[in-house]
Amino acid sequence: MVILKVLLGLAGLGIVVFVHELGHFIAARLAGIDVEAFSIGWGQPLLRKKIGAVEYRLGVFPLGGYCKMKGENGFQEAWENRQNAAAAEKGSFFAVKPWRRIMVAFAGPFFNFVFAVLVLSVIWGGGVEVETLENRIVLLKDIDGSSNPSDQGGLETGDRIIEINGRSVVTYRDIQINIGLNPDVDLPVTVDRGGRTLDLTLRPGIDKTGAGKIGVYHWTEPRVAAVAAGSPADKAGLRAGDLLLAVNGRPLPYTAALLVIFEKTAPSGFTVEYERSGRRESAVLDGVNFVSGFPDMGIRYPSIRYTTPALNPLAAFAKGAAEAYNTLTLSVKSLGLLFKKGVDLSQAVSGPARITYMVGDIAAEGFERSVLSGLSSAASFLALISIALCFMNLLPLPILDGGLILLFLIEMIRRKPLHPRVVAAFQTAGVVIIFGLMLFAVFNDILFFANR
Repeated sequence: MVILKVLLGLAGLGIVVFVHELGHFIAARLAGIDVEAFSIGWGQPLLRKKIGAVEYRLGVFPLGGYCKMKGENGFQEAWENRQNAAAAEKGSFFAVKPWRRIMVAFAGPFFNFVFAVLVLSVIWGGGVEVETLENRIVLLKDIDGSSNPSDQGGLETGDRIIEINGRSVVTYRDIQINIGLNPDVDLPVTVDRGGRTLDLTLRPGIDKTGAGKIGVYHWTEPRVAAVAAGSPADKAGLRAGDLLLAVNGRPLPYTAALLVIFEKTAPSGFTVEYERSGRRESAVLDGVNFVSGFPDMGIRYPSIRYTTPALNPLAAFAKGAAEAYNTLTLSVKSLGLLFKKGVDLSQAVSGPARITYMVGDIAAEGFERSVLSGLSSAASFLALISIALCFMNLLPLPILDGGLILLFLIEMIRRKPLHPRVVAAFQTAGVVIIFGLMLFAVFNDILFFANR
């Protein structure tokens, strides 16, 4: 299964990278720049074929890719040869006007955004299968005794959050989105408490990833929806429909109670009391593995699944474009959250290995439900990654597309090329910054997989 997830992840990221480099490729050809090579993946080419003047390659390392244009290293060569400007040989990158170079640099991120719009439009056109949980909550205070914005704002365990900041809340996912994107902001919240409607005000804190948090869990009935074959629960005889009543003698009113039960006991085996067909029974689960501090018994609990109605092409495109735009603007906002006090960058920053695994993991989990669900889940996540790639590449950092656009804009304003020495210093700083971020991200990935 792990190999399948990796392969699915590599295939997914390969598509996103292909789209990005295709944007550069098409724009370069339109701008009159000769393309020497187009590669998916880095390193020694496994496959290569020359068609016309372009050599198409498949690199040994599938994470990444490039579109090699004639004379694109002109600044570096000019600096090494102590020249005052990059060579402007016909068909080369620096032979065209700055605005054409800006177009080429912008085309990669732009294609990623367009790809996301199209993918989301197709998904909305066919209907989206969504899996989430109820909008009923459990206070973290009732799990570990800690004080959080949820109890400080007047929420209670068992409440149903039905509105946040004027927006209707139907599922737990709605709660996560509205709270996660609004840290340190006073939010009006409406709840249903035993049939009574109450209006409260919450001010979310900030978790380690930079997202907002109020200190709640989802309320999920501890009824077994499915049991994984060969898991401890399967070996103990539990099956779908069983209602878990207690674990190691502790009552289990909702699944979130498992957190404190396992944290305080953490034995090698768990005694589970459950109800089946009106009878109270018990079983011992042995060989339970812990994943990120939480026991994996092999039980899946009830969730809400629904498929959104299929939209006509025009409505689907409008919905896809709106969702892509909102995601892009939220990416901008999320970047600012990274520098908030209390944010743990090791939790907030992921490297290529973790992203690859996440793409594959989401796809594999979706395929377990159905082929359509797997494709929909994978495509949705790829759209998200594509938008993230679009946003990150437009940042005005050296060696990124945004950094190149900044250089060419300055050249347009000055109406003369920048000195190679200035560009070399700018790019060198970029290499150091990006290389440092990559090392940090890879280190985070190693810790992520070690914890799993």
